[in-house]
Amino acid sequence: MAQKAPAGEDWSSISILHDPLKSAPPLLAERDEYPTFSRVMIELHWRPADPIHIFLILPKGRPKPPVILYLYSFPSGTDRFLDDDFCKFLAQDGFAAVGFVSALTGQRYHNRPMREWFISELEESVGSSVHDVQMILNYLTGRGDVDTTRAGMFGEGSGAAIAILAAAADTRIKALDLVDPWGDWPDWLAKSTLVPEDERADYLKPEFLKKVAPLDPLKWFAQVKVPVRLQYLSDPLVTPQAVRQLVMAAAPPQTKVIPYKDAVAQYKAAKLQFFDWIKEQLRPGSIH
Repeated sequence: MAQKAPAGEDWSSISILHDPLKSAPPLLAERDEYPTFSRVMIELHWRPADPIHIFLILPKGRPKPPVILYLYSFPSGTDRFLDDDFCKFLAQDGFAAVGFVSALTGQRYHNRPMREWFISELEESVGSSVHDVQMILNYLTGRGDVDTTRAGMFGEGSGAAIAILAAAADTRIKALDLVDPWGDWPDWLAKSTLVPEDERADYLKPEFLKKVAPLDPLKWFAQVKVPVRLQYLSDPLVTPQAVRQLVMAAAPPQTKVIPYKDAVAQYKAAKLQFFDWIKEQLRPGSIH
């Protein structure tokens, strides 16, 4: 049987303001020091049996730097945040970085029957992860060593969908960098190659679509008021072309939309500058 939301949490709501989660004391799992940055692995806990491991990368010599949250698409894990060169890349130019995974992904997928996974539990996967973003920002604000008044979020795939909802709910997010966002759940579930054919009919039932409708990025994207960059870097398989067009049409007017071919060319030409855009939005004097 699918999980129910813990008492006091409503997965259908993008905000935690009316149903605040209660955080347990954080646990420091590991700390590594390098010449230009430090990396701290921290366990955060605000739901029964669902500890969240975050990787906090802090640049050295930059007190209270702006911070960018990085959430990659299901089923990506957090191995990239153990790559020293990648962490050095994230921290360059004096920015802090936080890496984590969404619900039912990586280290957060456990004690569940195999039939329950990210898509079958889409309301939980997306709704609880949107709440997690806000709780992580609460934790970072309480630490005091990063500047959450200059917070941004990079999201890819499902992570980009979650980032859109989180930015609509939390004004601390001042810039969004989105790659291949999912959205338009009825069409995405009907056509995405990520959905197994033998399960697809279950996800197109009215009761399933009704549960995920409040969490559709198409519903919330226009309410995002901060700078947005929207790119598609992969062939239209996981997110069908028709869905891409609807997501782009729903984007707020300040969105910088980079067409597929241009985005791929730019990425191949300038991988080492890939996150420069969002960093530029968070520099002093650039906050909108």
